Amino acid sequence: MYHTVIIVGNLGRDPEMRYTPTGQAVTTMNVATNRQYTGADGNVVKETIWFRVSVWGKQAETCSQYLKKGSKVLIEGRLTPDPATGGPRIWTRQDGSAGASFEINAATVRFLSSRSDAEGGYAADGMTPQFSDAESDNIPF
Repeated sequence: MYHTVIIVGNLGRDPEMRYTPTGQAVTTMNVATNRQYTGADGNVVKETIWFRVSVWGKQAETCSQYLKKGSKVLIEGRLTPDPATGGPRIWTRQDGSAGASFEINAATVRFLSSRSDAEGGYAADGMTPQFSDAESDNIPF
């Protein structure tokens, strides 16, 4: 049997890298995926799902070096179930409400943000380029 999960999303915070006792690098990242649709009542529904992603080896070091909060990534890997439940890891938040964490062991991480995105060349929505007054004079249209 075989399964693969592919997600595209944005990092919710900077990646965290550490080394196992055997010296292998592992980087963990929190990735948010977003979905927006119109419900049956006509209202717009925004849905965000968070994934905890583990990356291993040389790829872990590369992710730690080049990715940061807000970076857009494509992750291909496999789900890692909670050994106790066989599903997502269930936990209790500080306010007493239940939370779930979907965990992915990444096989491939593709960087989708360009360097200009990483240097702050895009607005907070990640879609609209920002230009200074000097740059706007050079735009041919």
